[in-house]
Amino acid sequence: MKKIIALVTGLAMVSASLTGCGSSVSSEEALEKYGSDTLKLFNWGEYIGEDVISNFEKEYGVTVINELFDSNEMMYTKLQAGDKYDVLVPSDYMIERLINEDMLQTLDKSLIPNLENLTGDVTGLDFDPDQTYSVPYFFGTVGIVYNKNNVPYELLEEQGWNILKNTDYKGSVYIYDSERDSFMMALKALGYSMNTEDDSEIEEAYNWLLELNNTMEPAYVTDEVIDAMAGGVKDLAVVYSGDAAYILSENEDMGYFTPNEGTNVWCDAMVIPSNSENPLLAHEFINYILTYDASYDNSYTVGYTSTNDEVRTDLSAEDGEFYGNEAYVPRSGYELDEVFHDNQVLREKLSSLWIKVKSTNS
Repeated sequence: MKKIIALVTGLAMVSASLTGCGSSVSSEEALEKYGSDTLKLFNWGEYIGEDVISNFEKEYGVTVINELFDSNEMMYTKLQAGDKYDVLVPSDYMIERLINEDMLQTLDKSLIPNLENLTGDVTGLDFDPDQTYSVPYFFGTVGIVYNKNNVPYELLEEQGWNILKNTDYKGSVYIYDSERDSFMMALKALGYSMNTEDDSEIEEAYNWLLELNNTMEPAYVTDEVIDAMAGGVKDLAVVYSGDAAYILSENEDMGYFTPNEGTNVWCDAMVIPSNSENPLLAHEFINYILTYDASYDNSYTVGYTSTNDEVRTDLSAEDGEFYGNEAYVPRSGYELDEVFHDNQVLREKLSSLWIKVKSTNS
């Protein structure tokens, strides 16, 4: 998935700040107000600002236990096993599944006044259009990072996703090792929806990926693509926009392109599971994340696009950290871009085909 994933996951980590140490609210006051002084957060690895947790602990007199997951499916398995958390940060399609299986609480928006800080780009997304269950945390797109010295922008515009099959770049392509994202780019290159259930369209996409595999000598990677492209190892790579923003900030020779055929617009969002033992404190944490300071710390540290409209504007402004970085402000409102929907049957089918693609040699 799209994060600089910690290699060790699922380990409970309590941030260094001691409860009540320098806090504006005592632990006793927190217990009285929220019924608890401990929040259990389940989040991706390296996906939160350096001081966000410690500042929250100090301000509200609580302790945050930050447990990490490395995939939506791992998170889902833990929930199904009965593990209890107060705030989760899953992706769009997984939120859709959790909603359909009654595993999430509806949000009390009166406790989240900072919802007004959200950028319009993340409101109305069809997995939860009214923020009934979820509050966007980060969002972005999937696109192509390319070496501007070796890959003409005009060629990217002309060929779109098909540039990944251009034999001029044989041996110089990274493909993200994800069946969803790989079939997405193939389906989009062919003019189809990435959520298609049409067997003939899926077969065409399979053959598109098979041809890429057999002619281009692609390297299938996950998070190692970040440092590799920052180092200019290859000319083309399929990358999440947040990781691309980091790559571009490290290497001025790199650019980010979102193909005209459309792409995946993704959103990770905060939710409160049905079995949360501390929903009041969970609402407080969600509202806190939407503040300017916490959102700024999050986005500045991680590099993914802030859902706080003011923060996104400031970080991309002339004196901002991501000024001129085309990956930081993802494309929005484009009619051919889509959000993944939860379809476990389709996912299993694509997973099986993806294994076949990678195991086939020319």
